Amino acid sequence: MTTSDHSIDDAPLTAFHKRLTAYSSGGPFIDGYALTIIGIALITLEPAMGLSVTEIGLVGTASLVGVFAGGGIFGYVTDKVGRQVMYIADLLVLAATSVLTAFATDVWQIVVLRFLLGVAVGADYPIATSLLAEFLPRRQRGKMIGATFVVWAVGAAVAYLVGFLLRDFGPDAWRLMLASPAIFAVITLLLRLGTPESPRWLLSKGRVEEARAAIKKVYGDAYDITDLPDEQPAETSYWSVFRGPYLKRTVFVAVFWTAQVIPMFAVYTFAPGLLESFGLTGDANTYGGSALIALLFVVGGLPGLYLVEAIGRKRLLLWSFAFVGIALTLPAVIPGVPAWFFFAALAAFAVGSGASNFLQVVYPNEIFPTEVRATAVGVGTALSRIGAAIGTFLMPFALQFGVSIALLVGAAITAIGFVITLVWGIETKGRSLSDTASSHGNDEPQKSTTEPQQPIETRL
Repeated sequence: MTTSDHSIDDAPLTAFHKRLTAYSSGGPFIDGYALTIIGIALITLEPAMGLSVTEIGLVGTASLVGVFAGGGIFGYVTDKVGRQVMYIADLLVLAATSVLTAFATDVWQIVVLRFLLGVAVGADYPIATSLLAEFLPRRQRGKMIGATFVVWAVGAAVAYLVGFLLRDFGPDAWRLMLASPAIFAVITLLLRLGTPESPRWLLSKGRVEEARAAIKKVYGDAYDITDLPDEQPAETSYWSVFRGPYLKRTVFVAVFWTAQVIPMFAVYTFAPGLLESFGLTGDANTYGGSALIALLFVVGGLPGLYLVEAIGRKRLLLWSFAFVGIALTLPAVIPGVPAWFFFAALAAFAVGSGASNFLQVVYPNEIFPTEVRATAVGVGTALSRIGAAIGTFLMPFALQFGVSIALLVGAAITAIGFVITLVWGIETKGRSLSDTASSHGNDEPQKSTTEPQQPIETRL
């Protein structure tokens, strides 16, 4: 049996897939929301606690460091113990840490709790996306996984709206803002209850009967484990993503992901300050302008979800890096640009970045095998956050030397992402997971010879 003959890989998109995609989007939504709300909360938190520049950097960076730890550790744990249990557990931690932040009395408590929140967010990336990737048919895999990450920008936009609504709650408004992610965590948790375990993961662990039961629950009695590629039981080793044929893939994912998130996180975390530095002040600009930039990430993501299946992953990523680099460079090198030009440049950056940033979770899910798929996503998440944390921590200092310097650094980082994608990026469009994740996989997409099956009724 060839990889193109597996009927589950070529099954039609069903209501189950759409629900699972929606539920898996909860993690990225909360990540975008939680990261952005801290920038707004700092408006009242800074004077309330008399924060220094260093403390502001620590508060803004804490969750990113947490994402590094959460992705780096719990991707591996997910490959060891399964996707289903972790799919729920990380949201419990996220909700608890958010609520506790509202009762913080010192800055070190906020830093610790934001770190733990980041751990939970970082864990959700490999948990949710690996589970989703292992259920989705190949023809819709890129855009459906990508759709979960476009929701990241929706979460960021909602954070600006919530921040605007809570801004008049006095000097303690920051407490309500930093506790608010718990609401979304609880809603997501309740929706995810009852989600089945990945049959691919179960087969990789030799749990054949459980895999058969999961397949029949999702796809119906007409399907069985023979409709999946042969998943030989395999040992999950953390270090396998740093050895042999997978090392280059790990470096590729880590570098392009880092090149995307450093400028993106810096803009999101400090958007109000960036806009004010160019004379865009007042609620309409501080909140409205920041929210508009966040929404433009979503605007960029919509055509991106079409292009990822139309032109492929690699070409979309290259074009996006080129567009973003130009958007960051122009306002930095043109002297005396007016405020509207700077805002337009940030808006163009948001559209260009939003068009491909979801590839951060698409690529690693497609180019690593089941036994280390979540590990690879987690490692990519973790390594990318090292640079993002450093960039976010240094941003308040960089702004003291002028916005142009910060923009040029972002453009240089974007150029690095372009080069690594050009040299090491591979095309995975239209290929089965077993093909793209094989250690000898190449850059040539395969065409399916199997007609899609008739729609089937499914349920979570």
